[in-house]
Parts: sequence; C-alpha cells; structure tokens
Amino acid sequence: MNDVLIVGAGPCGLAAAISCKRAGLNPLVIEKGSLVHSIYRYPTYMIFHSTPERLEIGDVPFATANEKPTRQEALNYYRLVASREQLRVHVYETVISAKPIAEGYEVQTKDRFGQEHSYVCRNLVIATGYFDHPNKLGVPGEELPKVSSFYQEAHPYSGMKVAVIGGNNSAVDAAMELERAGADVTVICRGATLSEKVKAWTRPVFESLAEKGRIQVMYQSTVDSIQEKTIRVKSGDEIMTLENDMVFALIGFRPDRTFLHALGVQTDPETGIPVHDPETMETNVPNLYIAGVVAAGNRANAIFIENGRFHGEAIAKHILEKDGR
Repeated sequence: MNDVLIVGAGPCGLAAAISCKRAGLNPLVIEKGSLVHSIYRYPTYMIFHSTPERLEIGDVPFATANEKPTRQEALNYYRLVASREQLRVHVYETVISAKPIAEGYEVQTKDRFGQEHSYVCRNLVIATGYFDHPNKLGVPGEELPKVSSFYQEAHPYSGMKVAVIGGNNSAVDAAMELERAGADVTVICRGATLSEKVKAWTRPVFESLAEKGRIQVMYQSTVDSIQEKTIRVKSGDEIMTLENDMVFALIGFRPDRTFLHALGVQTDPETGIPVHDPETMETNVPNLYIAGVVAAGNRANAIFIENGRFHGEAIAKHILEKDGR
C-alpha cells in the first residue's frame, strides 16, 4: 500500500513527491515518458524565462553560470534532485486507469514492455501537464509528415522553406533559430501583432529581422490548407500559395481532462479549472489531488514551475492532517 501515488514526473510532480516523502509518507511517481519529459521535449537550445531560484524544488540550489538556465542545465538539475532525494520514480510506465476502492485507489499501468501492473494507494495526485496535447490547426493536410507541433532545433532545415505558425515565444524563438541556420522562414500570425507575452528582449530582435526581410511575417493570416510542397495561406480576402518544405504549428497546448473526468472530478465550464480547494489541492473527489499546470484549466500559462512547485507542500500537509499525524 502506497500512501501517495503521483501521476507525472515533471518538476511539480517531483516537488510533490519530495514534500510527501519529507512528511513521512512513501510516495510513488508514475511517468509515461522520461523524467521531466516536457522539459526534455523543449527545443534543444532553449533558455528559460525564469531565473534559477524560481525553478528550484526541495530547497536544492539550482546553480548556473548564466542569469537564466538552459534546458540542458534544467535536465541535469532535476535528475540530480530526484537522485539525491532517492525518489521512487517509474519512468516509461503509462497509467491506464484508476478506480476508487475502500482503501483509496487502485491504479492500473502498462510499462514500455507491455507488461501491466497494479498499485493500491490511499491518496492519488494528478500532476500531468499539457505538453502531449498540442492545439490543432483543423485544416486539410495537417496530418502530413512535414507538419509538427514540436520544434527541436534548426540544423535539419537549413536551406529549406519553413512556415512557423504562431505569434508567441515558441514561434518567435524557433523562427529566429531557423533563420540563423539558413532556412527561408515565413511566420504566419493570426493576430495583428505578436503576442504581448513575447519576451521584451526578443521582440526587437525579431522585428529587426522582419524589417530587413530576413524573416517574412504574415500578420492577420491563417493557414487554409497544407500540401506536400506548398501551403495555402489566407490573408484578408486573399489566399496565397507559398512554396513550403516544413511546417511548425506552434500554437500552444490544450488540457486532456479524460482521466480526471473518469474519476469524477468536476471542472468549471467557463475556465476549465478542475474543482478543488486551493488551500489543500484536493478535488471534489476525496483523497484525489491535483498539482502543477493541470490546476490551471484552459489558461496553461497561469501556472508554471514557479508556483506549481508549492502545491506538493499543501497536499502533504493536508494528508497528514487527515491522518491525524
């Protein structure tokens, strides 16, 4: 019997495990990918917006030579913390289902070899993120192999005609990296300007590249359809056909609430936020908690590592109070 089973080994899931373990509980973390898999999927040379102390978990210092840490430094840091805290983490194991039982919850999983496992826990914590569920364009041709919702690095696309769809940080950063690597880049942005959330130090660099014609930008434009060697773009009343080799649809991610709903967790119809007590992070279902970005509902950017890392402290405290410890 596990006191706590945590689904998701992102920074917030790991932080929850640390808080629970330090409270005398015996948490088990189940992760369908690698440790902090969402960070692993970030662009290879990404630099965080946050300073290192805002990414720390378990009061373990995050040392970096730079003002803001890189993706690689973050991967190293979270591996170090998980190892130092001797957390029980099962990676590449997917939760298939969970159901309430008298003692708490029975959780069924399947590992990377196809073998199924069953666990019983008194308390269940859902700490899954959004990164596996990118928003879709909803246009013909979106299923073509040349279309991706994940940008890794620019080198493979040198000399190619690349369309980047989006107007936020991920799209801007990808477009600039691709241009530096020698790609012919066109940014297709639905809005009249870039998102106001684009980093203040990035915006002028991007706009300068656009003014010089090194990056083509199509504002107030949307993708009409995608073909093997072209892409059709609607701009106003005009539809243009552009030569194209690769499409990066960097338009954000959406929550997958299937698992929560299956367990009886209610969500606010307007915000999409799961019903929960923000003081304890317990949902409307007893002994079922949420931690991290899953608590943000439709606004994924309302909760980051910076604030989601503290959810575990509230969860551990509430479990101890329920148990009378």
